[in-house]
Amino acid sequence: MSIPAIDLMTALRSGHSTSPRLTWYGPDSERVELSGRVLDNWVAKTSNLLQDELDAEPGLRLRLDLPAHWKSMVLALAAWQLGMEVVLDSGDAELLATQSPEAGSGGAAFDAVIAVPLPALAMRWPGDLPPGVVDFAADVRSHGDVFMAHQDPEGSQRAIVSAAGTAHTHSELLEGFAATHDTGVRLLVRAGEGLEEALVQSLGAWHNGGSVVLVHPDVSVTEKLLNDERVQGD
Repeated sequence: MSIPAIDLMTALRSGHSTSPRLTWYGPDSERVELSGRVLDNWVAKTSNLLQDELDAEPGLRLRLDLPAHWKSMVLALAAWQLGMEVVLDSGDAELLATQSPEAGSGGAAFDAVIAVPLPALAMRWPGDLPPGVVDFAADVRSHGDVFMAHQDPEGSQRAIVSAAGTAHTHSELLEGFAATHDTGVRLLVRAGEGLEEALVQSLGAWHNGGSVVLVHPDVSVTEKLLNDERVQGD
């Protein structure tokens, strides 16, 4: 069966697929722009990595120990496309994606750990990784641009629990969890407000045919940036 996350990815790669959907401004003058088609490719590759290498399936949980960043957005979309639950706090999960694999798992047991280097041009993890840790940057590129699930996800399964403690199922992801935005909005999202807020706002923009400009806390949101990106409603 289809769930809203799958329908969203179908919409992003269809229609105006070459238009920007996610633009990232990061430290050291980073600017990454993903069109709908490219964003879908990244999400498909990540879903294939999770499914084929880590045996991810509907109902499993992926903890994102990551800040708001274009890569954490991709990981969340990939998990939801699979029918997984995304965990943003220190809750239990089978899989962990983290920018700090050297810190260990804090005593928690995970079936697999994914190291996610955040610099835009990182082709692999900078240095040695603990045994068994998956290098996201190095491994994801080898996976296919088209995702086909091995198991159908269930809309009634949990997709995320908000910081307020509200559980949202996959069926409710775009109507209950996502924010409401005008059709075609070009939305500024400040990464400093946290990953949950970035997901809430971005899902709402994409659901209504819009796009997102995600800005790292160290990047000044200037009038030039707003004008260059044609941001609405800051």
